[in-house]
Amino acid sequence: MKEPRLQTLYDEIGGDKIEELVNAFYPRVYADPNISPLFEGDMHIIMEKQRKFLTQFLGGPALYSMEYGPPAMRHRHLPFEITPSRANSWLRCMKEAFDEVGLSDHPAGEMFFGRLTQVAGIMVNSEEDD
Repeated sequence: MKEPRLQTLYDEIGGDKIEELVNAFYPRVYADPNISPLFEGDMHIIMEKQRKFLTQFLGGPALYSMEYGPPAMRHRHLPFEITPSRANSWLRCMKEAFDEVGLSDHPAGEMFFGRLTQVAGIMVNSEEDD
């Protein structure tokens, strides 16, 4: 007899929806003057890393770790000046992307966005410039 497997947020949301979210999110990020300076380099590479991270973050395959090692997101972001307003800009872009792809109305969307809100808070490593 097979043991029942707990369903993850990844199982509920699915890889296709994560792909849609990443595709809706990054054009917003690159257009936002408050946070776009933090995202240097090829947007497609950054999008692929984000897709792999979110897959793993939501309980799917460990795609990010298999390629890049443990996520350690706070440590990886320390070289970048992440202020509270930049974290809020990131969350606003993410919320708009959630709305665009229908995750705001998805049963697992609220929990997913709540987890991202926690991550955004953890990433803050600088005060606002006066």
